[in-house]
Amino acid sequence: MSKGKRIRAQRDVVPPPVGKKQPLDRRWWIGGAALLALVVVGVAVAAIRSSGQAAKPVHVEFAQLPGLQDGPPPWNNGAGELQDHLALLHLDPLAQEALAFHIHQHLDVYVNGKRVTVPPSIGILGSSFITEVHTHQTDGVIHVESAQNRPYALAQFFGEWSVRLSGSCLGRYCGQLHWWLNGKPQTGNPADLVLKAHQEIVVAAGKAPTRIPSSYAFPAGE
Repeated sequence: MSKGKRIRAQRDVVPPPVGKKQPLDRRWWIGGAALLALVVVGVAVAAIRSSGQAAKPVHVEFAQLPGLQDGPPPWNNGAGELQDHLALLHLDPLAQEALAFHIHQHLDVYVNGKRVTVPPSIGILGSSFITEVHTHQTDGVIHVESAQNRPYALAQFFGEWSVRLSGSCLGRYCGQLHWWLNGKPQTGNPADLVLKAHQEIVVAAGKAPTRIPSSYAFPAGE
């Protein structure tokens, strides 16, 4: 090619104006938007899971739990059946308490107007293990101590205790069940109650107690 022809060829190519951006292929815009949407969804799901909101409360089928206590109170702490119940209750045998998620509730139980003692060491098998939901003393305080923030239900506690709880039954007593949360009467199944910090829970079979507590003086730090 002669020098003159090369010059004409170069002149035929018109460069874009200085400072003017070239339009991007539409496919790049669509792909970028889709990628951004996936990132946003992933972050949202991770945040929900980390807060414990993704998990659903455990529903316990008490008919599947072996060895439920069917006599009158007082009821023991259920330690004899604890190992057999753990899988059905979705609780873990821990070597020690895990305190990443740490809350407390107070439980009052009545049968025909008389208080039933909530025994110590529910959810604890001697020196072998401790579960995420347990008691230490006879004060009715439930300790929820877990390595992860997820919802725990009152049914899991009663399942450890080996005492049946439903919308109509407490242990062997069926047909007239009442329950209150923070002094307010409730309907439905108390077993499905999600345990939250500083709840005052009252469950009564038969004749209701004359006074329904609405709160509990938790020790400092609880």
